[in-house]
Amino acid sequence: MKGLIHSFESFGTKDGPGIRFVFFMQGCPLRCLYCHNPDTWGMNDYVYELTPEEAFREVEKVKGFVKGGVTVSGGEPLLQADFVLELFKLCQQAGMHTALDTSGFILNDKVKQVLEYTDLVLLDIKHINPNKYKTLTSKPLEPTLRFFDYLRDINKPVWLRYVLVPGYSDDEKDLHDWAKHVSQYPNVARVDILPFHQMGIHKWQKIGADYKLENVEPPTQEEIEKTENIFKEYGLKF
Repeated sequence: MKGLIHSFESFGTKDGPGIRFVFFMQGCPLRCLYCHNPDTWGMNDYVYELTPEEAFREVEKVKGFVKGGVTVSGGEPLLQADFVLELFKLCQQAGMHTALDTSGFILNDKVKQVLEYTDLVLLDIKHINPNKYKTLTSKPLEPTLRFFDYLRDINKPVWLRYVLVPGYSDDEKDLHDWAKHVSQYPNVARVDILPFHQMGIHKWQKIGADYKLENVEPPTQEEIEKTENIFKEYGLKF
């Protein structure tokens, strides 16, 4: 069994607690308008093809300063759940914290096994309005909410991520609805607001894809703070 890996970094600071080793897996079922890694969408553009043991050896090379643990991101890592399961088993055997960065689009028995070896889930709930969610991602919202419910049922710690895109995910009513919904989940430990940026636009151009957000500006600091204040009204923590 080998994992198809787009890239990895040994000094990740934004993908879970502490300094982390982060694997970015190849393949994703979503087509988010703001995706900054569209080159991870297909399964054929991988750079590395590693067994779980080979991947863990990469972690061991820098284990001395990767004190936070290991995060598997993407793309959508749960497209390669078998690989993630075996890698996380190795990490936990070595006493390393494991985090899974996912859209929550996939939930099956294998994914449930992965979650048994996952210490923290970084979950992207990109919108709470089903129609707007589909506009943003090309996929339905329901699977992600079902995944979220399952995390609550097994009391799995979650950090939620919300990408703030002017004109797409910044409507005040939507923000209140999103915060009201997620605040009902006691396993949500933290929320991160991720301001939209265009740093991945060159990748869209490289693969010949139509980047629809070319004329969208990043949110202002005032807009970010407004969103944060709305979320805080519902007791969400940052």
